[in-house]
Amino acid sequence: MPLDLSLVGTGPKEPLLRPREIYAALARRPWPYLRHEQGEVLERWFDSRTQLDVVIKQNTGGGKTAVGLLIAQSTLNEGLGPAIYLAPDRYLAAQVRAEAESMGLATTDQVDDLAFRAGRSTLVTTFQKLINGRSVFGVVGDSREKLDVGLVVVDDAHAALATAEAQFRLTIPAAHAAYAALKTLFAADLERQSPKAWADIQTNDNTATLPVPFWSWVDQQAKVMAILHPHADDQDFKFVWPLIAEVLHLCSATVTSSGIQISPPAPPIAMIPAFASARRRVYLTATLADDSVLVTGLDARPQDVEQPVTPGSAADLGDRMILAPVALNPRLDPESVRELARQFADGDRDGDGTCEARPVNVVVLVPSTAAAAAWRQHADKVVHAGELPDTVRALRGGHVGLVVLVNKYDGVDLPRTACELLILDGVPRPMDATERREAGVLSGSPSLLARQIQRIEQGMGRGVRDTEDHCAVLLLGSQLSIALHDPKQRALFSPATRAQIDVSSSLAEQLEGKGLEGIREAIGLCLDRDPQWRALNRSALASVHYDARGTVRAEAVGAREAFNLAMTGRYDDAAARLQKALGSVTDPAVRGWIGEQRAAYLHHVDAHIAQQQLSRALDDNPFVLKPVGGVTPTQLRPAAAQAEACATYLKDTYADATALLLGVQAILEKLVWKDKDRADEAEQAWESLGRHLGFISTRPEKLYDTGPDNLWILGPARSAVIELKTGCVTETISKHDLDQLGGSVRWAAQTLPDVTQRIPVIVHPSREPHGQAITVEGMRVVTPEKWTALTAAVLGWAEALTRGQLRWQDPQAVAEQLTFHKLTAGTFFTAFALPPAAATG
Repeated sequence: MPLDLSLVGTGPKEPLLRPREIYAALARRPWPYLRHEQGEVLERWFDSRTQLDVVIKQNTGGGKTAVGLLIAQSTLNEGLGPAIYLAPDRYLAAQVRAEAESMGLATTDQVDDLAFRAGRSTLVTTFQKLINGRSVFGVVGDSREKLDVGLVVVDDAHAALATAEAQFRLTIPAAHAAYAALKTLFAADLERQSPKAWADIQTNDNTATLPVPFWSWVDQQAKVMAILHPHADDQDFKFVWPLIAEVLHLCSATVTSSGIQISPPAPPIAMIPAFASARRRVYLTATLADDSVLVTGLDARPQDVEQPVTPGSAADLGDRMILAPVALNPRLDPESVRELARQFADGDRDGDGTCEARPVNVVVLVPSTAAAAAWRQHADKVVHAGELPDTVRALRGGHVGLVVLVNKYDGVDLPRTACELLILDGVPRPMDATERREAGVLSGSPSLLARQIQRIEQGMGRGVRDTEDHCAVLLLGSQLSIALHDPKQRALFSPATRAQIDVSSSLAEQLEGKGLEGIREAIGLCLDRDPQWRALNRSALASVHYDARGTVRAEAVGAREAFNLAMTGRYDDAAARLQKALGSVTDPAVRGWIGEQRAAYLHHVDAHIAQQQLSRALDDNPFVLKPVGGVTPTQLRPAAAQAEACATYLKDTYADATALLLGVQAILEKLVWKDKDRADEAEQAWESLGRHLGFISTRPEKLYDTGPDNLWILGPARSAVIELKTGCVTETISKHDLDQLGGSVRWAAQTLPDVTQRIPVIVHPSREPHGQAITVEGMRVVTPEKWTALTAAVLGWAEALTRGQLRWQDPQAVAEQLTFHKLTAGTFFTAFALPPAAATG
C-alpha cells in the first residue's frame, strides 16, 4: 500500500514566528540560505520587535527587501493584523512583489484584497498611495474606513521622507485663482520684507523666494481660509488640503513667481491613522546618517530610533572605486572627463579611437535639465522621472551606453552590469519653494551640509546593489571633490562608504597630476575586477562596523514635539519646548532658524514677545524673517591691509594646498551665465570671492532686504556696489536693472556716508544699455568675457600661493600675487570690468 504523504504533519502546529525559520521552511527559496548579515538583522529585529519603531540599517545591496518581506510575514504569522510594505515608487513596488513571488510569499497590490484584510497576505504599494489627502486607507475627518494595521515597512526610508514632506505641502501655481488672491492679500507685508525680491517676483524672476511673515499669516487666517477652502476639490488641492487644513494657522507660506507653497513645520502624520496607529513600524535604510529626520518627518519615537538594528559588520557592500578627477589634477577640463565617459561606454578605454575593450553602461547623475546640457552631445539618452522605468529596464537588460539621469539621486537600482561607471556631475539643489527658503536661511551651516552629503551618498550607491556588484564612481566639480577631501565632510558619510573613500584615496595618491591616463588605468582595475584591487576593497571593509547608536539631534526632537503641542493649541508649551532645544544647538544658523519658529508659536499668545524673540533669532542668523520694525544695517569697517586680511582668511579657512585650490574652484563654478535658477549661488560666489581677496564682503539685500546684491569695502573710503544679473538672457541691460543699480548706490551713500567713493558694478551678459535706460555714473560691467579672464586670474593666484610651504598664510607672498594677477582693490575693476557701451534702441 503506497504511503499517503498528505496525512503527514496534518496535526495542529504553531505558526513560525522567527523570520529565519520562516525562510528555511519556504517551499521555494531563491537562495539556499539567507546571507549572514540578513540573518543577523532578522534575529535582532525579532528580539526588539515590541518597539513601536525599528530602524534597520544595511548597506545598499545588503538584501533589505527580503528582510522586510520576512518581517512582514512574521508579523502576519503572529496575528497582529494586516501588513503593508511601502516602496518609493510603483516600479520598485513591482520589484518587491516579484522578489516575494520568488520566495513563495503571498503579496498583493490591492487594498481591498481579502487575503490582505484577513492578515494572510502583505500589501506592497507605494508611500504616496498611503500618504495623501484622499488615501484609500482613510484620513482623519473623512468618511472612509480607517484600516487597523499591524505593521508598516518603509523601504528606502530616506526617499520616503522626501515624499512625506512633499505630500504635506500645498503648492498653488501662479495660474490658479488662489495665487493672485493670496499675493494681493499679503502684498504690502511681502514688499516690506524685501522690496527687491518682491520686484523680482513681479517681473517673473523664479529665483526669488519671499516668506509671508508669520504674524501676517496668523492674523489673516480667516481671509486665507476663505480664499483656499472653495478650492478644496481642485486638482492642485485635493491630495494635500485634507492633510493640512486643520493646521493651516501653523503653516508657513513661501511666495515665488511660479507659485505659493504652504507647508507645516513638520508633517502632521497623525492625519493618516493607518501609519500613525500601526502597532509596528519598520524603516529600512542604507544611507540615513542623520536619523533625526525620522522623528521630525514621521514622528518616530526618538528612544527607538536611537537603537538601530544592524548587522555585526558593515562589510556587506559591493566593490566601489570612488575618485574625484579635479582633486587629482585641478587643471583637468570637465569636457575631457565627459569624453572619457563616452569612450568607456563604447569600449575605447585608452581613448585612441579604437574600441578594444568591453563596452559598459555609464550613468551620469545631474541635478537639473540645465546641468544635463553639457552631456547631450555625448549621451545616448537624457532621462527625466517619467521615462525612468523603461530606461532602468533597458540598462538592466543589456548595453545601452551613456545615460544621463536628471535629478534622480535615489530610488534607482542598477545592479551588475546595468551601471559599471557612475558619474555625479553636480550636487542636488533644493527644488521647491520651501526647500529653497530653508536652504537660503541655513546656507553654509553644518546641518545643511550633512543633508547634502546624504544626497551625494545616495547617488553614489546607485550602481552597487549587491555584495558581488562593482562600480567605479567619479565625482565631477570642485564642490563634490571637497566632500572627499575635507575631513569634516568625509566624516558625514556612512562607515562603509568612508572606508571605500579612504582606500580609493590611497590609490588616488599615485594618480595626482597624471591627468586622464592614470584615471583610465584606475577605472580599468575596477571594471576588470582586478584581484588585487578587490582584495584591497574587501580588506578595507572587513573591520568596518555600523554605529551602535542612531544620530538623533535634540533640536529635531524638540521641533517635532513642539509642533505636536502646537497642534493641540498649547502654544506656550510649544515655545518652551523649542527654548529647551536651543540649549543644545551650537550652529548659529540653526539657532536662528529654530528661534524664528519659536517666535511664530509665541505670536499666537503674545505678539510683542514674539517680535522680541525674532530679533534675538536675527542675532544668530541674519537670514531669518525681519521683525516688524526692520533691521538697522551694520556699519562696515575695511581691513587695515588687503593682503593681511586675505592671508588671515585663507589661513583660517584652508588646511592644505588641495583644499585651497578646490575651495577657490568651487566658488568660481557657482557662477553660471543665463541660468536664473543659479542666481543665489552667483551672489554667494561674489560674497565669498571678496572675502578670499581680503575685502569686507556682504550681501545687503539678503541681510536687510534692501541695498545691492553684494557690497565690497575696498578701503577706508572706497567700496564696490555690485548687482548680479547672471541669469539674464537679454542682449541689452534693461532700464529696470540700471535703475536698481542706481538705487543701490544711493542706499550705500545713505548707509555708509564715510565711504565716499562708490564703484557701481553690474555683472551682466551684455554691456549695452537699452535705449530707454540711463547708465549710472562711473559704472563698470563684468561680462562673460571679463569673468573668464577673472576666473583665470583667480585660479592663477591660488595656484601660485600653493607653490611653496604655506605661502597663502604669508601676507608678503599674498600681496605679491594679488598685485601680479591684478586682484588688488585699485586694479580689480579696471582689469576685469568694462564701461558700458553706447545705448541702443
